[in-house]
Amino acid sequence: MSHITQYVADAISILQNIDQSQIEKMIKILLEIREKKGRLFFLGVGGSAGNCSHAVNDFRKIAGFEAYTPVDNVCELTARTNDEGWETVFAGWLKTSGLNSRDGVFVFSVGGGSKEKNISANLVYALEFARAQKAKIMGVVGRDGGFTAKVADACVIIPPINPETVTPHAESFAGVIWHMIVSDPRTMQMANKWESTAIKQGTSRI
Repeated sequence: MSHITQYVADAISILQNIDQSQIEKMIKILLEIREKKGRLFFLGVGGSAGNCSHAVNDFRKIAGFEAYTPVDNVCELTARTNDEGWETVFAGWLKTSGLNSRDGVFVFSVGGGSKEKNISANLVYALEFARAQKAKIMGVVGRDGGFTAKVADACVIIPPINPETVTPHAESFAGVIWHMIVSDPRTMQMANKWESTAIKQGTSRI
């Protein structure tokens, strides 16, 4: 089996095995946050940091959330890393942002964070702070989900179908999940351009 064929087969299997009940739970939490005029803070490193920036755009524009991510401000991120250390960079940012019980923290991560393994420990410190503030915690993670899965109010673990492609699948399906959420009729407040154009033209083909 070629790599392409295997990758597609694995992707299909992942979709068929995702825990949809966790996505439903996540949507209900998000609706409650928006109703209470809480904020959403997206956390992730590496490729997941890119996902955070994209998700902030979608949750703000499409779903009407007040949403932010520390990775969009490289000046503050690098200053905190330089002066305070990488492990606490997200926790310090959340503290300055006045994270509270009306807010939500949303993590995108392959491993979910681990102090013991010193992998994405900054996520662990951030989530510990979030728990202390009684903020809601959500995540889309790979493998066993690490610390994020242990403490989250709702967490989607991308099934590790193939141990050789855990990272690309976890990062790719994070996008599938959050797009699924913002396009849900319960969360969506503004139609996407192409879909709204199709409706005006009376056709579903663009």
